Amino acid sequence: MYRAGDQLANEEWIEAIEAVADRLDLGETARSRATDVFLSNLPDEKRSKQAVLAASVYVGALVAGERRSQSAVAEAADVSRLTVQQRWKELLEETGFDAPEW
Repeated sequence: MYRAGDQLANEEWIEAIEAVADRLDLGETARSRATDVFLSNLPDEKRSKQAVLAASVYVGALVAGERRSQSAVAEAADVSRLTVQQRWKELLEETGFDAPEW
């Protein structure tokens, strides 16, 4: 879980989540889940935040039942598909959800 101060301190990243969610036409539940996942897994390094942001949006969409492809999320977040692929399961499980068995 995260502190309320984390949300204020990372306002620019939350706005970036909203922008990516707009590009993917995600609903409010997916956006909220993505923000929660991102803030619960904040990396220390600024360069890692974009990767966590992308994986958080993927997880948020997945949990909300608005699944988008890893490629679509990666493109919307301006990262590689491999970045999303390598991070999403870990974020999902760290947030308390079970990874799907596809």
